[in-house]
Amino acid sequence: MNKNPYEVLGLHDGASIEEVKSAYKALARKYQSEDYSNGPLSSNAEKKMDEINEAYDMIISGSVGSSEDNNKGEYYSYSSRTSSYPDVRSLIERNKLEEAETILDGVYKTQRDGEWYFLKGQIHHRRGWFDEARKAYSKACELDPSNEEYSSALNSLNNAASGGYRTSGSGASGDCCSCSGCDICSSLLCADCCCECMGGDLIKCC
Repeated sequence: MNKNPYEVLGLHDGASIEEVKSAYKALARKYQSEDYSNGPLSSNAEKKMDEINEAYDMIISGSVGSSEDNNKGEYYSYSSRTSSYPDVRSLIERNKLEEAETILDGVYKTQRDGEWYFLKGQIHHRRGWFDEARKAYSKACELDPSNEEYSSALNSLNNAASGGYRTSGSGASGDCCSCSGCDICSSLLCADCCCECMGGDLIKCC
């Protein structure tokens, strides 16, 4: 990036992390509003949002640096990226899920690739939202079926779910009711015996 990332966010150099987050969220809301996303300015809004995301990425990840090029300050990221979202991965590893999600949510829907959905699934997974995590992992696998990281995450989640997670009230066999047919018959016979002792008859044939 050739621009000062703080200036891109409308901030002064060295602004606090809270100021950076606040400015980023305000700009993201602005450029993702209906006025931009569904109008003739949508293309320009996407480019602007890319610039904002990159600026936020650089500041949050601590990779803002400068070099002299023809006596002009040039800002750039020091990190060599094998991932499209190295900052998000780092934040998830440190369990800073809200910050990681803020960055992901700033990415336009048309630009969300397999890694985006995988990382979204990671956030859901760590929060214990397994159904949402499964949906995100499945989408990641759909977009990039040859990626072993995505398929491994989905398989791991599915295997854990098949290992005994049940909704409350489910029986050992997975039926909607925990009692068996034999239990029902036994209960009726017992009730009939009680009725006969009191002069009644619940089951006529017995």
